[in-house]
Amino acid sequence: MRPLRNLVLCADDFAYSRGVSETIAELAANGKLNATSCMTLMPGWMDDAALLRDLPAHVSIGLHLTLTQERPLTDMPLFAPDGRLPEIDPLAGRAARRQLPLEEIAAEIAAQFDAFTAAMGRAPDFVDGHQHSHALPGIRDIVLFETASRAPDAWVRDCTDRVDAMLARPFVGKAIGSAFHSRGLRRAAARYRLRCNDSFAGHYDFSTDYKRLFPRFLRRAAGMHLVMCHPGAGKRAGDAIAEARPREADVLRKWPIADMAAAEGLAFPA
Repeated sequence: MRPLRNLVLCADDFAYSRGVSETIAELAANGKLNATSCMTLMPGWMDDAALLRDLPAHVSIGLHLTLTQERPLTDMPLFAPDGRLPEIDPLAGRAARRQLPLEEIAAEIAAQFDAFTAAMGRAPDFVDGHQHSHALPGIRDIVLFETASRAPDAWVRDCTDRVDAMLARPFVGKAIGSAFHSRGLRRAAARYRLRCNDSFAGHYDFSTDYKRLFPRFLRRAAGMHLVMCHPGAGKRAGDAIAEARPREADVLRKWPIADMAAAEGLAFPA
């Protein structure tokens, strides 16, 4: 018998703005998403979290640890001296050179976990990172330790996949880049007795026709196939993908997600 495979369609960036949060909650309530990942350092997080409380039980609600671009919850004089978290490229460079103030980062990660629990009254179902920063050297050990301590039943996003699977999907270069930065994460998570997704997709440039791309994200899925997406509405200053968010939302509203998943041999609990 062919092993059961599941599609986890996860909307990142919940609480990025009210328009993003409302769109994600609507899609999840209507069976178009079965996971969302929350930015608990955002000013609107506590209010927006109320949108999640009446969602169906099958919708997984996770923590989208954020260490780039936004304002941290904690004082970070070395990591964010101007009160703003760094861009992802300089952060990745400092991580590779082992030049990060890990104590400050650990305190911020703990604060973001605290903010999730304060709003939801429970631990997250899974943990990942904005711009995949959770997988960077040094940071990943803090994330895995904190997750194992606070949410031992949670799974952690792994951006790696088989080469043949990445080649079958769009934007191979982006997928390989994410996989490179995440290499070894699954083994590290296993040492903490934490699970990871089995395959990963959703990379694109936020300008190419999403309707044409989305079916290709479902190809060559493994047991637990995680597809990230970024639906939303409205515009917030500094949002580099503001134009893409409503386009994604519109496609997800119209596509028969469960039928498309089934055609690829995937169950879509929704």
